[in-house]
Amino acid sequence: MKKMTCLTLALLSTLAVAGASTTTAAKEAGDLLVRVRGLAVIPQEGGTTDAIGGSADIDNSVVPELDFTYFITDNIAAELILATTPHDVSVSNTSLGRDVDLGDVWLLPPTLSLQYHFMPKSAFSPYVGAGVNYTFFLNEDKGNDPAVTKVEYEDGFGFALQAGFDYQIDDRWSFNFDVKKMFLETDVKVNNGAINARDVNIDPWIIGIGFGYRF
Repeated sequence: MKKMTCLTLALLSTLAVAGASTTTAAKEAGDLLVRVRGLAVIPQEGGTTDAIGGSADIDNSVVPELDFTYFITDNIAAELILATTPHDVSVSNTSLGRDVDLGDVWLLPPTLSLQYHFMPKSAFSPYVGAGVNYTFFLNEDKGNDPAVTKVEYEDGFGFALQAGFDYQIDDRWSFNFDVKKMFLETDVKVNNGAINARDVNIDPWIIGIGFGYRF
């Protein structure tokens, strides 16, 4: 019994110390938080082609991501995310009576957000944010459809909304969960303009889970 009491006290002491070290870890002005996250990119596509009808389909993607968050004040921070995502693109329900494969394309959408952190001094620290991005479309592949010889995407600006939280593991490390809704739009030119899809909405949900290190 005495041994159990000692073990219990030792365990409680350990938890108390761990809790204290977690809750005293705080974000503050001048901190740089670097995170590595795994992202699920889930497009909510829309838009039609002008010659063959149908609607654009863009598949989901899972990719790694690196981001940097700089605290301007204890509560306000700026975040820059860097990631590239590959997607297969097609047009379904066309007037040709079949789907048309538009191949695949890589998206590079660097996004700069301004965030508000509600409880920067707490172990559990939620935040919201809003920002802008410029999306580059890279390495377009025309796919396997014999009717498609060339596919081009127009780069452009978009914006994003964000919500998430950090949970402190220790004085430097934290766990992160983050959700973004991006509003991205592009024009697609197929076969040098023989077929066009204008104002194609990609509008992905981006769900991220990862870890951060505070400098």
